Amino acid sequence: MSSTKFNCAINHKPYSISQLKPSDSIGDSLMEFIKSKGLSVGQGEFISIDAYLALRSEQLRLQIADEKGALTKLEKEVMDSINADELLSADIADEQSNSSYGEKLSDKIASFGGSWAFIIAFFLVIIAWILANSVILSNPSFDPYPFILLNLILSCIAAVQAPIIMMSQNRQESRDRLRSKNDYKVNLKSEMEIRMLHEKVDFILHHQGEHLHELQSQILELNQLLVKQLGK
Repeated sequence: MSSTKFNCAINHKPYSISQLKPSDSIGDSLMEFIKSKGLSVGQGEFISIDAYLALRSEQLRLQIADEKGALTKLEKEVMDSINADELLSADIADEQSNSSYGEKLSDKIASFGGSWAFIIAFFLVIIAWILANSVILSNPSFDPYPFILLNLILSCIAAVQAPIIMMSQNRQESRDRLRSKNDYKVNLKSEMEIRMLHEKVDFILHHQGEHLHELQSQILELNQLLVKQLGK
């Protein structure tokens, strides 16, 4: 019985019964989708697992397109990864490792500029400057009160530090966008694969149910034969 083959109603190729899905186990929504494509699957016919998964994948694509208008580039990448059985998760730090020297330097400067080490060192330098020009070098001093040279230096530091910090923030924002895209693709792929897993589990349960029903029928038939033999 295991060698018996049946034709798929979609591609009309012969398959063993373990590679086929009965038409009565196909969901109504997928059956409507098959009919909308001009295909016909009659009562008691079978479709192959490959054809079923291909149709189901296409139906998911169209459902997403209906819900969101059109498939975006990210969603196409997700569907391609499902069909190719590829991983989507990526290390964002790896993708950012090819940054230029200037970008890496701006990150380091921004990181140091927002630390307690910079704040403490900054105040120590200012205090030392004021003491040097008002107490130690009271007359003559290279920057007497009101410390015009110190104000000029601080203004220059602020003018240079602000765009450097903005550069670092822009890079951080770029990393956040990449991370969000990666999370979205992984979540979308997980949702699609869960849907397909539900369909596969339903098929397995249905197939096992049919197999158990067949075994029960055979056992009942054997019991009836035994009863007849014993009755003789």
